[in-house]
Amino acid sequence: MKYLRRQAIKGIGGTLALSLLSKSAYALPDDSPAKPRIRIGQIGVGHAHASKLSVYRKSPDYEVVGIVEPNVELRKQAEAQEPFRDLPWMTQEELLNVSGLQAVLVETQVRDLLNVAETCVKAGKHVHVDKPAGESLAQFTRILESATQQKLLLQMGYMYRYNPGIVLLRDFLKRGWLGDVFEVHTVMSKVVDAASRRELAEFRGGVMFELGCHVIDLVIGVLGKPTQVTAFPRHLDKHDDKLVDNMLAVFEYPQATATVKSSAVEVDGGERRHFVVCGTEGTFHLQPLDNPAARVTLSSARDTYVKGYQDITFPKYVRYVDDAADMAKIIRGEKESDFSPDHDLAVQTSLLKACGL
Repeated sequence: MKYLRRQAIKGIGGTLALSLLSKSAYALPDDSPAKPRIRIGQIGVGHAHASKLSVYRKSPDYEVVGIVEPNVELRKQAEAQEPFRDLPWMTQEELLNVSGLQAVLVETQVRDLLNVAETCVKAGKHVHVDKPAGESLAQFTRILESATQQKLLLQMGYMYRYNPGIVLLRDFLKRGWLGDVFEVHTVMSKVVDAASRRELAEFRGGVMFELGCHVIDLVIGVLGKPTQVTAFPRHLDKHDDKLVDNMLAVFEYPQATATVKSSAVEVDGGERRHFVVCGTEGTFHLQPLDNPAARVTLSSARDTYVKGYQDITFPKYVRYVDDAADMAKIIRGEKESDFSPDHDLAVQTSLLKACGL
């Protein structure tokens, strides 16, 4: 049974993300009073997701006060790109001393993420840190503890947290419509070009470290911290680099198992990216993740959903719009974060184990 967009939205209920509610993801309701804009800056343009700055520039919640990039070549490339055009460029010290600065987006190359994030937290700033959270679990733990002590937000940049299909899945789980979850299966793959392979080979965690982290965040969100993680890393001989490019991890729980698959060699892998949750009362299959559609089966009718299989469609998903909106609410004290430091630590611990580290 094909559900129309309005039916999918109805099913999500009160947890709807901003991007589902309006024609423009950045539009405020006509009767909403204007709120003071949050002063935010960005450090780094070397991360693959650094262009997310455009989301914050378009949002009425934020005022982007400046950007930092010490690497001359990276800065030169970025200056001509739309997300960074016409912004003030400054040093890290200058940015952290901008009057009224409240938050920083950390979008450096992966090797520098934790060092920069730690500096920002020490300076008393809320931070959005892109993924993955480095190779040092000790340093990441220290940063989380410091942020918690100072009542600062550390928001991780996992890109599917506010995917409308994932938001709906959480609603199903909260209502108990899937029963007891006994299985989660997920795949996060693509083809990585030769130049990018050489860059990623710097990290022992391979493609699981780079890509698999996004869906491990979701697995932990559904099942919590696993009792054991077993990694099955593989490298295809046809490539002369050292990138571990074909990886599987099995997450064990007292009453459930989860499998996470990530490869750097799957043709058109984006179309097969999926997240499947199986429970004793139903199954929720979301695929593809970047343009989500869900196939759901239920043991009995639930609200507007029928017994048996049905397909649910969603509006086009725009990454990071809802992350930015949620960050603004948390900074303003309007809500607590949906992702605790314990969650983020469990994700990072599980990720490193899934990488065989």
